[in-house]
Amino acid sequence: MCFDEVIGQSDTRERLMRLCAENRLPHAMMLCGPRGCGKMAVAIAFARYLLSVNPETAAQDMANQAMIKSPSSLFNNPDMHFSYPTIKLPSMGSDHKPVSDDFAREWREMLADGPYFSMDRWMTAMGAENQQAIITAGESDELTRKLSLKSSRGGYKVSLIWLPERMNIECANKMLKLIEEPPSHTVFIMVCDEPDKLLETIRSRTQRIDMKRIDDESVIQALTERRGLSDDDAARVARMANGDWLKALEQLSADSENGLFLDMFRTLMRLAYMRNVRELKKWSDTMQTFGREKQKRFLDYFLRMARENFMYNFRNPELVYMTKDEEEFAVNFARFINEANIFPICDLANRAIRDISQNANGKIVFFDLALQMIVLLIQKS
Repeated sequence: MCFDEVIGQSDTRERLMRLCAENRLPHAMMLCGPRGCGKMAVAIAFARYLLSVNPETAAQDMANQAMIKSPSSLFNNPDMHFSYPTIKLPSMGSDHKPVSDDFAREWREMLADGPYFSMDRWMTAMGAENQQAIITAGESDELTRKLSLKSSRGGYKVSLIWLPERMNIECANKMLKLIEEPPSHTVFIMVCDEPDKLLETIRSRTQRIDMKRIDDESVIQALTERRGLSDDDAARVARMANGDWLKALEQLSADSENGLFLDMFRTLMRLAYMRNVRELKKWSDTMQTFGREKQKRFLDYFLRMARENFMYNFRNPELVYMTKDEEEFAVNFARFINEANIFPICDLANRAIRDISQNANGKIVFFDLALQMIVLLIQKS
């Protein structure tokens, strides 16, 4: 991944290059921004650049616009060090503190598919179930050892830390000392989703760089060039994604849940309008098979569709964020979501989310939701 492959974020790229050109590169920086904006992509691209230049002449090279040849692989570069949250596997000894190297193969395989990924995907790659991924004190000890070695090529050493807010307190304290007294020509690049959860003393010793959502034009260009979408389809996906490349990819995924959720939403509304209690009972039985996390995701989808169908009635395309299939359903259905029932419908869904989160019986929760929708759909504005 180099900067030419990063989607949008030209302002961040220019800022990072300017820091190098003006010889003001901080030894520790923290990239922050909303989900799917490409923080990791920018971090990897910048790491590749740093590993390709000489720290003593980087500013002059930038001023002269010298041609820089980036290393072909960060994984094979001994001066590149990745740190990320890990879990403890049953096969690990009781005294073992998991470190990034324990999951190096899984990390490489995931990054090989691209630098745009979520925590859920990483948890799946590690084979985690209900565990909490953290960065342990073992990781800070290992990183201290690695960074104490001289650069193999006489240039920068880069420590890229993904989600430093997941460091436990022992690791954070050790990392603080490492950042306060960094080894020569070492640059720390932190990719942070929730900076407020990071130790304040660490935040104060890093230069924070806030990234914005990806602009729609860049998302559309990436969808047409990399995914082969038509201009119209790319524009619709980009609008739904709202600057989140991960969300754009989710919409394109063949096994996306949105298609299933739309079918379940349509079925619920049609059966509720027909007052078909027998079939609504079967519908709730199907929902029971989804599992709690999937049930909550459906209810989130339910809330979004209620909002979008309500806004559809205003006949202002700028207010509506729906896929083509969702909008086709809204053409005839939206009029049933109005001022009289939109708030009760949302309250109903929020109560269902609360009940599911508290381990209530899913079949009962969804059958109750279905029966109440019969009453709510007949309310007039």
